[in-house]
Amino acid sequence: MTMASEEIKARIASVLPGVRKDLEDLVRIQSVSADPERLTEVERSAEATAALFRAEGVDARIVRAYDGAPPAVIGEKRGPEGAPVVLLYAHHDVQPENDPADWDSPPWEPTERNGRLYGRGAADDKAGIMTHVAALRVFGDDLPVTVRLFIEGEEEVASATLPQLLQQYLEDLRADVIVIADSGNWDIGVPALTTSLRGLVRVNVEVRTLTHAVHQGMWGGLVPDAVMTLARLIASLHDDDGNLAVEGLVSGPAADVDYPEDRLRAESGVAPGVEWIGSGPKVERLWTQPALSVIGLDAPKVDGSSNTLIPAARARLALRTAPGETSANAVACLQQHLEKHVPWGAQLSIHVVDTGEPIALDVAGPAYDAARSAFTEAWGGTEPVDMGVGGSIPFIAEFLEAMPGASVLVTGVEDPDTRAHGANEGLHLAEFEKVLVAEALLLRNLGV
Repeated sequence: MTMASEEIKARIASVLPGVRKDLEDLVRIQSVSADPERLTEVERSAEATAALFRAEGVDARIVRAYDGAPPAVIGEKRGPEGAPVVLLYAHHDVQPENDPADWDSPPWEPTERNGRLYGRGAADDKAGIMTHVAALRVFGDDLPVTVRLFIEGEEEVASATLPQLLQQYLEDLRADVIVIADSGNWDIGVPALTTSLRGLVRVNVEVRTLTHAVHQGMWGGLVPDAVMTLARLIASLHDDDGNLAVEGLVSGPAADVDYPEDRLRAESGVAPGVEWIGSGPKVERLWTQPALSVIGLDAPKVDGSSNTLIPAARARLALRTAPGETSANAVACLQQHLEKHVPWGAQLSIHVVDTGEPIALDVAGPAYDAARSAFTEAWGGTEPVDMGVGGSIPFIAEFLEAMPGASVLVTGVEDPDTRAHGANEGLHLAEFEKVLVAEALLLRNLGV
């Protein structure tokens, strides 16, 4: 018998205190996958995650691509014979907390303030794990679909072994619908389905103008220093309006969504008086146009610097690629631009650090109909926005390649003030309850 919506909502309300307690326990585990000194915490996080799902009747186990690789949790709980198979994804690793002094409460001690639960991983993505756990608790042994799990342990360090895990455990993970609980909603009170994400190409660029450092007073005015040379090369990447000047990159239209100026400024944290860069609709600049930033720079520090011409300087560039682009084309276009614009005959070296493909999802079909209905009901009649995201989840392309017939739904718990990856990461608790209701309704709708 199909569970009524009001019963689902009542059951979510009933399990919510336990869900929150378990979420807080997960947040206390410092599962920072980027920190070699906390790899035991990542292991502990995987064990705790597997235990949560086993308690709900899931045949959950910890797997890894090879000995010493990060731990993932996979599992299955069967529904009625012939029911659709739904793969539920989240990740149990988290970002570093960085400077604890930037936090208003200890990053590893979940703390509620003004309707939010603060702590590293409280939203990204341990709340995603608990969203899946809550849906299983609602249905108990009356699951309307067969549920499979993939809870990853290395998403925050680029999911290096995910393709291998997909290959090794494909038959344990294969599904009709994949729910990626690692994104967000449009606003407090307004749900969203993420339907496009930009890709990412990261490269290290080095320029060399000298075989060794020399006295600036003796040779300045004749020999170019590497920092100045690199600065001119970086400046060539954008025109005077801030548009990306790299030729041959793909861009496209975005969903017709209003993003008010005051909200853009508040959410971005842009300093007063700073102007936007680029041209065209703002959501296109954020979601469906390429964007390039300098995210790292190797050069002498100001403090302690000497009157010396610097022989070499290096920068890391992060190029977000638009849906429809390929990493191969983006790398080729960027390399061609850099080679063409390097000044004064400086020696140039380019090293590709990593790449991830952009995604534009097919938003038609019964899975999306089921999701839109579930979200609209969970948010009291407010329909979900089709939202682009300027960031990247490169592994979605891996899922689509491994399961080309599956529908992919990208959902999540974040809102504009979640501050994932930053200090004071927080989960809006009232919205979290709506997310829990939405996923339970989604599983019910998929099983009808």
